[in-house]
Amino acid sequence: MRIPSTLRHPRISTALLATGLALALAACGGGDGGGGKTGKATAGGDDATAQTVDLPKLDGETLEVAAVWTGTEQENFKKVLAEFEKRTGAKVTFVPAQDPIINFLGSKIAGGAPPDVAMLPQVGAIHQAVEKGWAKPLGPEAQEQLAKNYSKGWQDLGTVDGKQYGVYYKAANKSLIWYNTQVFENAGASEPKTWDELLTTAQTVYDSGVTPFSVGGADGWTLTDWFENVYLSQAGPEKYDQLARHEIPWTDPSVKEALTSLAQIWGKADYVAGGADGALQTEFPASVTQTFTGGDQPKAGMVYEGDFVQVNIGETEAEVGTDAKVFPFPAVGDAPPVVSGGDAAVILEDSKAAQALATFLASPDAAGIQAELGGYLSPNKAVDASLYPNDVQRKMAEALIQAGDDFRFDMSDQAPQAFGGTPGKGEWKILQDFLKNPKDVEGAQKKLEAEAAKAYGD
Repeated sequence: MRIPSTLRHPRISTALLATGLALALAACGGGDGGGGKTGKATAGGDDATAQTVDLPKLDGETLEVAAVWTGTEQENFKKVLAEFEKRTGAKVTFVPAQDPIINFLGSKIAGGAPPDVAMLPQVGAIHQAVEKGWAKPLGPEAQEQLAKNYSKGWQDLGTVDGKQYGVYYKAANKSLIWYNTQVFENAGASEPKTWDELLTTAQTVYDSGVTPFSVGGADGWTLTDWFENVYLSQAGPEKYDQLARHEIPWTDPSVKEALTSLAQIWGKADYVAGGADGALQTEFPASVTQTFTGGDQPKAGMVYEGDFVQVNIGETEAEVGTDAKVFPFPAVGDAPPVVSGGDAAVILEDSKAAQALATFLASPDAAGIQAELGGYLSPNKAVDASLYPNDVQRKMAEALIQAGDDFRFDMSDQAPQAFGGTPGKGEWKILQDFLKNPKDVEGAQKKLEAEAAKAYGD
């Protein structure tokens, strides 16, 4: 599916937002931090002040909600759904979906059993669901919550042809590098602010006897995130938007420059845990846990990915803010990059219950529950920042809200799913091949352009 050129991309002050995030993260001393949590939402829903939105009684109604979330992330979302059940009387079933979720939904719809609501992780997937006639517009109650609680940029991402279809329930800051503090202390390494400093830090960590980077190359989306951060910082926001819309080809010199920079890390086998072959067999969760297990000799000293890394760190004995710390993705060009992502609730089977769930997910009541549980950021500006479980996440959430409309959305998530969101195909597969052979920059560019042109219908 080609994303219409009329889709608006929020304009960004990248340097300003990145500077704000850097200052926010620098202010995090670690641990759980202080701060009272007055009026906090709880999974039990006992605190009346947490109920900011009225929901209808739905006794006897049933709903199915599909999402690709697994593990802790899925369990935490189920607690949000449990609160909706408690407040309405409806029964909600979580349906585990597979990537690409559009294909999963297509099979469900063809079989006559679509879920009522789906959590879509790509802007392109929302547009595809609308084009196929699957998605249903949000009702006035959900739209009222969106207008009250969300910046225009986040509302626009869920809008197609002037109609609101998506509630961005979950956001992600994808411009972060997490590190094992013991490894850094042993090596005498410091947090880098530029790409060249990152390379120096990597060498320092390597010289101490620890492999610098853990890369979850088995999941192609992690590699697209690496590319997008390098590209946004190096080529700038205007080029980023042009490439996202396929207004410039992937054979453009700016893409060559970004891939060449990536090869400075991916092309050094000793810099990546397990080398390229090992990375391509490492799924994202393992890329995190292997960075924070093994005492002062983990498999790697650093791992790149978004704020949601905290969920996987929570599966180890490491504590965020002490054993595990984070710094903004370093500036490759003039300014550090700030890339965001997110998951939107979209109604597939319109009903009073489905509309009520969308309304609930657009409220601070729902987001507040999952905020407390960690590994989650909400673009909902009405969520009390004190609900987040530690200073690191609290500051990231505050930076996201303070940014307003000033962010860039994940490029691959804006692309047609055939190119930017399908395992084993398109950008995911080509970047996996490039991780294995980072010398073939020109070949990777040609493959990327051929697949993009086919997916965008050019």
